Amino acid sequence: MTSRLALATTVAAIVLGNTAAASAQTYEVTKLVPGSAFHGVHGLGIDKSGRLFAGSVAGAALYEVDRANGTAKIAIPSPEGMADDIAFAPDGTMAWTGFLTGDLYARKGDGPVKKLASGLPGINSLAFRKDGRLYATQVFLGDALYEIDVEGVKPPRKIMEKMGGLNGFEFGPDDMLYGPLWFKGQVAKVDVDKAELSVVADGFKIPAAVNFDSRGNLFVVDTALGQLVRVDPKTGAKKMVAQLKPSLDNLAIDDKDRIFVSNMADNGIQEVDPETGTAKQVIIGKLSLPGGIGVVSDGGKDTIYIADVFAYRTVDGATGEVSEPARMHADGVTLEYPMSATASGDDVLLSSWFTGTVQLIDRKTGKTKEMLHDFKAPHDAVKLGDGSILVNELGSKSLVRASGEHGKDRTVVLGGLEGPVGLVAGSGGTVYLTEAFAGQVSKVEANGEKTVVAKDLKGPEGIALAPDGKLIVAEVGAKRIIQIDPANGTITEIASNLPIGLPAAPGGLPSNIPTGVGVGATGVIYFSSDVENAIYKVVRK
Repeated sequence: MTSRLALATTVAAIVLGNTAAASAQTYEVTKLVPGSAFHGVHGLGIDKSGRLFAGSVAGAALYEVDRANGTAKIAIPSPEGMADDIAFAPDGTMAWTGFLTGDLYARKGDGPVKKLASGLPGINSLAFRKDGRLYATQVFLGDALYEIDVEGVKPPRKIMEKMGGLNGFEFGPDDMLYGPLWFKGQVAKVDVDKAELSVVADGFKIPAAVNFDSRGNLFVVDTALGQLVRVDPKTGAKKMVAQLKPSLDNLAIDDKDRIFVSNMADNGIQEVDPETGTAKQVIIGKLSLPGGIGVVSDGGKDTIYIADVFAYRTVDGATGEVSEPARMHADGVTLEYPMSATASGDDVLLSSWFTGTVQLIDRKTGKTKEMLHDFKAPHDAVKLGDGSILVNELGSKSLVRASGEHGKDRTVVLGGLEGPVGLVAGSGGTVYLTEAFAGQVSKVEANGEKTVVAKDLKGPEGIALAPDGKLIVAEVGAKRIIQIDPANGTITEIASNLPIGLPAAPGGLPSNIPTGVGVGATGVIYFSSDVENAIYKVVRK
């Protein structure tokens, strides 16, 4: 897995530069939106020598960040490197949590990676006590606090549960465990020996993490409000230190009391001066982790609508300028980790296999019209003329029609699909879909009748319909974009050696973050790179 990612990145860097190989030189491939280092950035940790480390769940890697140059390199690759949070023991041992896999790992210096615990889905935050004992919590996929055996011999010892989402925490000078209760808007302290919890401060929107500086000040990040707040741990009095953007995830404080804050949607880390509240960007991305895309042309201008996992973004097809109608966890915003996107007419449809949701958005206002829940790993959705929504439901191997009030009436149009990922509407109620696991592209009539258009493909994902009626498909397993003539199944390679197909995070789906494709009115093709977090443009020469 690691070698595949390294190979893809190397190919992208060496072969591509800013342009990629194209079929018979008839197409030119250029980067429209530049890439970034992480695939969503979460936990932060600073070791004794001042090195800054950052974790990514979807990227399944742990990174070392060069604070001076604003760059990052993988320190511990996938699959062991998946890190939602990072902590350092008194002896310098680094430990981290594999959120999706339920594993907790540690490594001392440059020694071997050691698994300390497993079978804890949603393992999220962790912290060492001064005596070297280790504690960790499950959040989102569980809600419990454990002591973890640092030797990895004894099973985790459950201390308490149902706290309300005890997230990024740290032991204070009083040897109490301080942390935010994500679902209660509070900061609490826990006596881990007595299993007693008491509230220190409340009135937060979504507190995500806390940390102490050298003087005993407690700092809290509020992900919904985008604020860094100082809390007096004795009185609970609060003071806002810095107004940042929402989607904050974690923080770390170095020995000079400089505060580093991570932002999932920005794929970025900021350094905040607690005295002045000024923030300096250490590293940032234009996109966080782009998956499916949809393209609509208005008056000759292409706009790309992106399911960017931690945000919903749009890109100007001519200039590459990025706009952001919504980001995850922002106060008052409806968004649930979008991974697939389609767009046509006045509608954008975002789907998330992780949360089982399909979201219908007014393309022009950016406002949510409908949020449909309880799908089984939905990948792509399209709205039909009658107002019903067709959904590729990978979890049930089905194409499902959602209709009626709030889309609650669900009927299976077609079952037995092997990895239905991409979906695009044709004419007269027909749709075309990709089956990533079966390696084929099919046409499905309104009555559910299926015709295979192309087969023997390697992991086809995103699909779009060009103005000339041809299908444009991201054949991710072959790292290329192809054109398929639906009339006779003829396949033409458009571009190859592409930086697409980020290996799936352990504990996720094989389809992972789908590679999206879209086509503008003049035939310009766009695709997302999950490997680089970039958007590419393909133009016929």
